[in-house]
Amino acid sequence: MDIKAVLKTLTAQIGVSGDEFPASMAAAELLEKYADDVLIDAFGNVTGYVWSQSDNAKTLMLDAHIDQVGYIVTSIGDGGFLSVGACGSPDVKMLLAQSVTVHGKKPILGVVSTLPPHVQKDNKTPEISDISIDIGMDKKHAEELVSLGDRVTVNSEFRELCGDIVSAPAIDDRSGVVAILAALEMLGERDPAYNIVVCFSAQEETGERGAKQTAFRFQPDECIAVDVSFGRTPDSDPKETAELGSGVMIGFSAALDKNLSNSLRALAIKTDIPFTCEVMPTSTGTNADAIGVAGKGVKCCTLSFPIRYMHTPVECVNINDIETTARLISEYIGFRPRDEFRMDNVRLGRCGK
Repeated sequence: MDIKAVLKTLTAQIGVSGDEFPASMAAAELLEKYADDVLIDAFGNVTGYVWSQSDNAKTLMLDAHIDQVGYIVTSIGDGGFLSVGACGSPDVKMLLAQSVTVHGKKPILGVVSTLPPHVQKDNKTPEISDISIDIGMDKKHAEELVSLGDRVTVNSEFRELCGDIVSAPAIDDRSGVVAILAALEMLGERDPAYNIVVCFSAQEETGERGAKQTAFRFQPDECIAVDVSFGRTPDSDPKETAELGSGVMIGFSAALDKNLSNSLRALAIKTDIPFTCEVMPTSTGTNADAIGVAGKGVKCCTLSFPIRYMHTPVECVNINDIETTARLISEYIGFRPRDEFRMDNVRLGRCGK
């Protein structure tokens, strides 16, 4: 799989929380190459199955969310200016003077209104209620093309930076979707050790809603939730971030199953896959929090990779980290017998490599 090309395809699709259909369609078409019974359910979740030949195989859920942060039209004011609310938690402070698209009856270009610096009374970060969008129409014409509830996205594009780093909107979490697809391709003809349920879930950014439904529906024995985490920048805390290019981040948290986390860490050591450990003391802020408490409960672990500028239109990721995460997933779902990488058979040493 050309990971970079698939990521470019998926990040080009619009899929703000609650209106994920274009992104869900693109992901479903890609998943059909690897899974059976692929469908998009009423909520916008994409699901599919990969069956094990083993009669007593347990069920493993592979989850990544398909939605992205964005905005939603809340009112159409005098002069045709649009007011918006946040879907998820986009970084509002970078929104002023940006070019946007309103996804109305047709895509409508607009710009975010801002006062010139000459007449500003202060330079405070705006609240979302302060934001208005200028689409160049009066109220009458705006109401003909725009409805309350239409989604709004900031205009950006896929960019290849130096080395293996790319920048794009919606890398959170289309890159997780790509990692799962790449893992299934790496699995190849190997018989998986699990019955695998793949879920590209809707509305993670607005409360992990899609994952709650799919986990309750399928009631897997285990789940690996693939998401992004915080990449290191000059102004970040090194204890809370990881370098782009450092590999997969294996989650450890009170919300996660320690044995599953340890097994993935041991397997990464055994197969020489670069990794770091991501410690999240109480909860993870990912779909794993919802999946873990679904139904009778699910053993969960997170696999993440670092990105920079999360929840902005210029999120950055190292392609190698996506590939490394896919490798670890592939090794885990295709590895037999399981007891060959138990914790007592691997000397762990420190976290990371």
